[in-house]
Amino acid sequence: MRLKDKVVIVTGSSKGIGKEVAILLADNGAKVIVNYSNSDAEAKATINIIKDNGGTAFAIKADVSQKDDVIQLFDKTIEIFGKVDVLVNNAGVMASKKLKDNTEEDFDHHFNVNVKGIFNTLQEAESKLADNGNIINFSSSTVKLMLPTYAIYSATKAAVEQMTRVFSKEIGRGISVNAIAPGPTETELFLKGKTPEFIKQLSSMNAFNRLAKPIDIAQVVLFLASDESKWISGQVIGANGAMV
Repeated sequence: MRLKDKVVIVTGSSKGIGKEVAILLADNGAKVIVNYSNSDAEAKATINIIKDNGGTAFAIKADVSQKDDVIQLFDKTIEIFGKVDVLVNNAGVMASKKLKDNTEEDFDHHFNVNVKGIFNTLQEAESKLADNGNIINFSSSTVKLMLPTYAIYSATKAAVEQMTRVFSKEIGRGISVNAIAPGPTETELFLKGKTPEFIKQLSSMNAFNRLAKPIDIAQVVLFLASDESKWISGQVIGANGAMV
C-alpha cells in the first residue's frame, strides 16, 4: 500500500492509460478522483472496478481546458477527501496530420487541452496541493522521435516538459514535479486509424518488439507518485522500451 491514505487526482482517467493509472494507484491505497470530460459511462465503469477491488474513488466531470472547471475539480476533491496529495496530469488529445494540413481549430484544440489544461491544474496545485505532494505530467516520446504528422502534438508535449522543469523550481513546499514520456502504447486513442503495418513498424523500433501496455506506464506513475521517488524532481522520465 505505497500510497495509503494519499488523495490523488488523475485527469482523463475514464479510459486508456489514465484508467490503468487510477486503478493501480487505488490498488496501492490511494483515494482516487477519476476525472473525465465526456465519458460518463467509462468513468462509472472505472469507479466500479476500483470499488470492486476494495478501493475508494469518486468521479468528477471537468474539462481541464476550462479554468472554472479545474477550480471546481480541486475544490470538490478537497470537499470530499479534505486534501489533494498527488496530481496526475494525464488528460490529452492527439491527432496526426502533416503540419500543412492542420487547421487553426486543430492547433487550438491540441494546445487548449494538452498545454492550457496542465497550466490550469498547476496554477491550482500551487496553493491547493498538500505539502510534500507529487505532480506527474504526461509528455510523450514523440518529442524526441520527430515522427512526421506529429508536429502539433509533439509541440504541445515539448511545452509540457518545459513547464515541468520550471514549475519544479517554483512551487516549493517539498512538492516534486516530474513528467513521464510514454512511447507507443496500446490504447484506443493511439491505435485509432493506424494500419497493422504501421503498428508493426512502431513495435520494431524499441528493444522489446512490442507496444507498451497501459500497465507498463501506470507502474512508472505509481513510483513517481510514491514517497520513494521524492529526490527526483524536474525530470522527464522516458517510458518507451529504449525507443529513444
